[in-house]
Amino acid sequence: MKKLAILLAATALLTACAKSPTGRNQLIIVDANAMTKMGAQSFEDMKGKEKVSTDKKLNQYVQCVAKPILQVLPAKWQDNWEIVVFDSEQVNAFALPGRKIGVYTGILNVTENSDQLAAIIGHEVGHVIANHGAERVSQSTAANALMAGAAVASKDSPYQGAIMAGLGLGAQYGALLPYSRLHESEADVLGLKYLIEAGYQADQSMALWQNMAKLSDGKRPMELLSTHPAPQTRINNLAKHIKKYQSQGVVAQMPRPSCKI
Repeated sequence: MKKLAILLAATALLTACAKSPTGRNQLIIVDANAMTKMGAQSFEDMKGKEKVSTDKKLNQYVQCVAKPILQVLPAKWQDNWEIVVFDSEQVNAFALPGRKIGVYTGILNVTENSDQLAAIIGHEVGHVIANHGAERVSQSTAANALMAGAAVASKDSPYQGAIMAGLGLGAQYGALLPYSRLHESEADVLGLKYLIEAGYQADQSMALWQNMAKLSDGKRPMELLSTHPAPQTRINNLAKHIKKYQSQGVVAQMPRPSCKI
């Protein structure tokens, strides 16, 4: 039985190669429909447990900022996104498989304008388009040779913990676990491209992380001990890719958005 399990795991590893939008090799052994189901279910659970904002102007603002970003995504990704604003002091936002976006009101205290909020939304959507959730689930479960596709798809699966971590959700819905530094950097790069194409100001993506650095007040752990890149590392990487996109002719595909609370 043990040998069979090892054989199955090895087979999965050899046949599950995929590529991210940046061309990076990925291990994906999780069915896309299963991830969509898990993302949608997790989002519904969150809406039942977290306080959803009923502030009409605030919701309109977030929708206004997100719309141009969604309009410049690859064609198959442009439609059927659900966006919910959660009334919470958490400085966070997320996107889940199943085309779900959550924005916490606390993040609006850090973003100084619509460009910076768009940078966050573009980044979070980048995680979904790059299939980071499925990649994390695959990495977490590949070590267990007895994993089966049916188990992954089941809400009562013994791999539920790995699945929730892959989605970026902790045991308590709304407590977001970080993606890896590699995933974060890749989502930054993808989100920056969407930001530029949507007509937002690219340099505001760097200003956002300057704000984040101030928020941490020098208490951030060493980068090597963290799963997130340090703010300055992200700023440097964004600056490099702004120049790269300029050289490649990446430009706005629509007029500069005008969104106000």
